[in-house]
Amino acid sequence: MAGENATIEVRKGEDLDVAAVDAVLKANVDGLSGTPKVTQYPSGNSNLTYAVDYPDRRLVLRRPPFGPLPKAGHDMFREYRIMRDLKPAFEPVPNTVFYTDDESVIGKEFYVMDRVEGPLIHKTIPAEWGWSEDDTARLGENFIETLAKLHSLDWRALGLEDFGKPEGYVRRQIEGWNRRWDKAWTDGITRFEDVQKWLEDEMPSESGTASVLHGDYRIDNAILREDDPREIAALLDWEICAIGDPLMDLGNTLSYWIQADDPAPMHQMIRQPSAAPGMPSRREFAQRYGEKTGFDVSDIHYHFVYGIWRLAVIIQQIHARYVRGQTQDERFAVMDRSVEALGALARHKIDSGTL
Repeated sequence: MAGENATIEVRKGEDLDVAAVDAVLKANVDGLSGTPKVTQYPSGNSNLTYAVDYPDRRLVLRRPPFGPLPKAGHDMFREYRIMRDLKPAFEPVPNTVFYTDDESVIGKEFYVMDRVEGPLIHKTIPAEWGWSEDDTARLGENFIETLAKLHSLDWRALGLEDFGKPEGYVRRQIEGWNRRWDKAWTDGITRFEDVQKWLEDEMPSESGTASVLHGDYRIDNAILREDDPREIAALLDWEICAIGDPLMDLGNTLSYWIQADDPAPMHQMIRQPSAAPGMPSRREFAQRYGEKTGFDVSDIHYHFVYGIWRLAVIIQQIHARYVRGQTQDERFAVMDRSVEALGALARHKIDSGTL
């Protein structure tokens, strides 16, 4: 099927102890039989994702990356819990089935969920689908609608009062990502102190609104419905979810939303079909989101720049792991180019004041 969420053979150095995983799953998940086939999902630069396919049930396992990890990062229980607790009120999350913090099984904590069947698309919409601009617009509208629904959930009623600290969220994010940049910086990378300073100096006051934030909301982090891929079946990759200001989450999403009239360097970083004919522009995305949520998006330019900067820091953290010999994944060796491009883009958007 076009857009199939295919797997590959497990990458060298990222193997699982299949027998140990099989034993613990059969002890905790009813109805499993036979020997599982384990393959790996190739996308994702942080936590690792594996297909664990039994004859009668297809599961997905998530674990942290190999090597030294930051103290507060790669918390598998947070991913597991947010999906588990959202599921009763928010359908587009996978069904979670098991979590363990017993590191004796595979060396790290991990969790398992049911596989959601359906296509996962990246830079382009498969030509085989024969979509019109109206079809593409429908996917864009549903993508905005799903984010608006997530941000409108009553997270307290879902038992998530202790999941995060919404008060002071904006300041913690800005100061936190600036600190992470300083720790992850490596020789040869531009410092971008001016971007850091602008984000601190222009920081908006707290909006007083708090929502469940996905943290990495992109079309290529969504499984589309098998019977109608214009609809969202499940959101994946809840690694950096939180409770906080929803406009920060929107800013992150807009930073990934490359549009058709963006300059070539931005198109080199495209990860989802946001530039396809029929998709909304960033400005239209923000306006539609504001209409659906009732939130004031008039200051979204700041949050957009924050999203660009946060993305630069995330990629630099990954690149630094390679530079420091903490991973052998060659994909990470050239990520310094993306870091430089994103830092320069943040500078440009600060100067232009535009989305």
